[in-house]
Amino acid sequence: MNKRTLAILAAIGATTIYGINHTIAKGVMPTYVKPFGFIMLRVVGAAALFWIFSLFAPKEKIEKKDWLRVLVCAVLGMVINMLAFFKGLQLSTPINSAVLITITPIIVVILSALFLNERITLNKGFGILMGFAGAVALILFGAEIRSDAPNIPLGNFLFIVNSASYGAYLIVAKTLIEKYHPFTLMRWLFTIALIINFPITLPEFLEIQWSTMPLWVYGSIAFVVIGTTFLTYLFNVFALTQLKASTVGAFVYLQPLFGIFFALFSGKDQLTLVKILATCLVLFGVYLSSKKPKPRP
Repeated sequence: MNKRTLAILAAIGATTIYGINHTIAKGVMPTYVKPFGFIMLRVVGAAALFWIFSLFAPKEKIEKKDWLRVLVCAVLGMVINMLAFFKGLQLSTPINSAVLITITPIIVVILSALFLNERITLNKGFGILMGFAGAVALILFGAEIRSDAPNIPLGNFLFIVNSASYGAYLIVAKTLIEKYHPFTLMRWLFTIALIINFPITLPEFLEIQWSTMPLWVYGSIAFVVIGTTFLTYLFNVFALTQLKASTVGAFVYLQPLFGIFFALFSGKDQLTLVKILATCLVLFGVYLSSKKPKPRP
């Protein structure tokens, strides 16, 4: 098996883990671990793992002029992004989160136009409108009566906040990713995120009843901390060594399919007409907004 095939499998693996995460994390919250308590576990676990693995990476120091950008990246990518996603997942459903998370490429297109002076073509503009139409449809008309989803419209809105903050993180982090080794950068991002998240997440972390927690919950927590927070990053880094960034990014389109399938298979969610139509709008909108324009003759 050649490296390119392994890279494709790694990208699929990362997307699969992300898709499954919507249902697994939802199954734990809020009965055993509340959303902010989960964030404490994620940042502590990821920070520890990245510090350990960075021992085997080249020794680097972050330049003084880059620390402000590192701080902004941590706030966008590991604070606002994570807090909004897990709180939204508590309030909404796994299928809604799997669909709305895919508007991140649309957010990146908008922010790139605003801050990187990238041109928005007619196709991209139409794709942005379609994607947001699907997102708004889920927020306004996707509400259901479910005991495990107490406020679906607010949860769906938080998914959009999550996507927006992560899209902004990708824009701000671009120069840092090109400059520093991944382990050097990630260990500091998660360390800063741990410091900022600590006072926000500590109260719910202290409420966790470890002694009465079923064994399967420990497995779910390990999956989220090791799989969703750590392995997915390693898989994507390896994929990027053999594939173009645009190719790796295209695998985000598979996330709703994996997420919806796993949620339905495990009986944790159900499809409705609104969800189907909104999913089609979002995915087609993401496709149009991410499509490269044909070169002019």
